[in-house]
Parts: sequence; C-alpha cells; structure tokens
Amino acid sequence: MNNLAYKYISTISFSDLYNWSFQYAQKCENLFTNKYKCVSIGSFLVRIKDPVDIEDNQNYKRVSIKLYNGGITLRDIELGVNIGTKKQFRIKQGHFLLSKIDARNGAIGIVPESCNDAIITGNFWDFEIDTNKADPQFLSLLMTTGYFVKLFDKASNGTTNRHYLQEDLFLKTEIPLPSLDIQKEFVKKYNDKIKLAKNQEKELIHLETDADNYIAQQLGIVCKNNVIKSNKYNYLTFYNLIDLSRWDLYKNDCGSIISEKYKFSKLLDVVTEKPLYGAGEKGIKKRSDIRYIRITDINEDGTLNDDFVSAEKVDPKYLLEENDFLIARSGNTVGKTFLYKKELGKCIYAGYLIKFKLDTKKIIPEYLLYYTKSNIYKQWIASNQRANAQPNINSNEFLNSPIIIPPLEEQNYIVNHLQKIKEKIINLKQQAEQNRIAAQEEFEKELFE
Repeated sequence: MNNLAYKYISTISFSDLYNWSFQYAQKCENLFTNKYKCVSIGSFLVRIKDPVDIEDNQNYKRVSIKLYNGGITLRDIELGVNIGTKKQFRIKQGHFLLSKIDARNGAIGIVPESCNDAIITGNFWDFEIDTNKADPQFLSLLMTTGYFVKLFDKASNGTTNRHYLQEDLFLKTEIPLPSLDIQKEFVKKYNDKIKLAKNQEKELIHLETDADNYIAQQLGIVCKNNVIKSNKYNYLTFYNLIDLSRWDLYKNDCGSIISEKYKFSKLLDVVTEKPLYGAGEKGIKKRSDIRYIRITDINEDGTLNDDFVSAEKVDPKYLLEENDFLIARSGNTVGKTFLYKKELGKCIYAGYLIKFKLDTKKIIPEYLLYYTKSNIYKQWIASNQRANAQPNINSNEFLNSPIIIPPLEEQNYIVNHLQKIKEKIINLKQQAEQNRIAAQEEFEKELFE
C-alpha cells in the first residue's frame, strides 16, 4: 500500500490486488517486521501431486496431522481392500503437509521419515520445500503462529463447518523470509527453550516416581504374587481362594499388596458421616462467589484448574467445609481425589463426586490425599472399578477400600516430606510451561515486532 499524502487513507496498485478484499490488500510490510524481505509462499513451496491407485492386495501407510503444530504421525498401515477412497496421493519425507480443512487449527507439519511414501486424500496438500530458501522447521513454526491461524481462517470458505483453504490465496500470501542462516538461528533458539522445558518435565516425572517410592518405603509396602505356577498345566493360572479379593478376572501382576510395618484399615475407619453424592446441577460459564467443582476441574495432583463454572442452583447441603474429601465415582478418572481448603473460596461439588467427612483425630487429610495418589491406592482402583459403559465405584465400595493408617506422628512426617517434593514438582511444571511459552513468544517477536 502507498500512503501518498493521506494520513488515514492507504492505496494499492490495482495490478497488485489479487483478491477483492481488504485483508489481502494489506502489504506484508505493514503486518510484520520490516527487517526481512517479504516473499510469496508460492516462491518456495511447490504443490506436489503424486497419484496412487489403491490396490486391494497392497498395504498402505496412512498419516494423522495433529492440530496446533502437534506434528505428523503414522496413523496405521492398512490393506488396500479396506480403504474406501481408491484415488489418493503419495507423500515424501521432508515435504510440507497441511490439511485444507484444519490448517486454520494448526494442522500442518513436516513429513517425518516414518511417514515416507504414505498416502493422503485430496483433503491434504503436499508441498515440496525449496530448502535453499526456507528451513522446514522455521516454516512449520511460522505457519502455526496466531497470525497464520487467522490468515488460514480468512483464506478458507464453505457454507458449513468444513471451511476449505483456497490454494491460490494461500500461495500468493506474502511472509517475511530471513536468510537461511537467520532462520536456522531462530529455530535453534526455539529448540533450545523446548529442550530445556522437556528436561524439566522429565525431572518432575522422576520426582513423582520418587514420591511414590517414598510413601511405599515408609509404609513398608511389598508386592505379593498370588499366582500358583503349575508344571502340569502350561496355559492355566491358579490362585488360592483365600487370596481372591473379588470373583472375576483382572490384572494380577501383583496379586496383593501387603505392608511389613502396618495393618490395612478401611476408609470407613476414618470417616465420621455418611458419604454424600454431589449436586446434579448444570455448570454455567460465569463467575460467581460459589465455584462448582466437577471431575474435569480436578488435576491429577489434586489441584483445581482455571476452568471456573457456577451451578444453576446452589443447595447449601453441597457447600464444602475445611478438609472435606472428594472422590470421583465414575468415568475414566474414577478414583481421582481432591482435598478442599477454605482458601479456595466457597465451593459446591458435582454429582459424579462423593464427599467424605474425615476424622482428623485419626488421619491427617493431606496424608490421605497423598496416599490416594500413590500406586498403592491406584492399583485397588484399577482392580475394583466396574467396567460398564463408564467405569464406576460406589460410595460403599470406597468406604471399604483398604488404606494404611500409621500413627499421626508418622503421617505428619510423610506429609512434610512429600510436600517438599510437591513444591519442587510445581516449580518445575511452571518453569517448563514458561519456557514453552517463551520459545513461541520469542520466535514471534523476531518476525512480528
């Protein structure tokens, strides 16, 4: 665009206008940094169409493109007779691949070696990259920025939810393209930050394992294998009836868990009231002075996420009090636990959660939280959930779940140690998340500011 003498009016040469729309009339220099030359995407990407006629007796690799720059992975290897679309295209390692439907959702990436010679339908576009001009990873990072997500959305059309990207508009779009050396420098800075984040995530996984090993060690946990080996019957497994906790088939790698230091008690031994199922109210996306806690709001570590919702109606009987203990009774996260504290503000809880009132003279609530996060308790959950349409465990079954209740002094000792580990884990999670965000922000800053 040329500003001429007009302060609030921009003009563009008619010969440069390839689409009758304001969004395409904006020049690249007005949208990005002016440090780098703007070039059309079509100057370094060439559409490749390598047609394949699917044969019934041949195997074919098929791919998936994950959204939001999640990468390209091998979906499956399928026999041609089972593939409905018989006219497809073959892709090559190192090519740039995008979904013309979901490019606006970041469904783009570079074809990895594992997907070389895979097939795609016409809903995917395969481009060969001129690597003398563009670094593949730089290109992938650039085209999954927020700006390009919006651009892909604008360059798509359709009357339903399936908006198709328009190839000509995509290839004529101009982007800033630094020299190849500078592109590689940007990619290295990005990768260094991501590598740091991954190392921090690995470290926190080790800490989580350390925490689980610690509680098992402090409680004297050992795994007793109840399987009886038989030389006579090679394909049959035997168990002593006394060792069976339930009359069905389930995972028995560890037949039973025993403690060499303590006897197992039951949850009902430390509960003071009858368990109460949660409210069956609908969650509404609005802020209020009372939060509505659902299973999906509870993180695996027992904290709450930021997805605040309120209930349509609030029944006071569902208001949580200090140290109320919630357990998920249904769904894929059955057995997930949460300990309520007043500093969270007023809260009620949803119907797939069960509330238990704890006797704090017998058990430290934080100890129970850590115990129910351990593999000791998780194995019981896995062995006792009923696998219907949705796995579930009812309140009575939870009351009879086995738990180890050491003296309060020992519970306190365990809690103090695990809280220190938890603090390290929280810090590492925050650092890893910050490094991932910084990697993206610093990359975009080089091009958009």
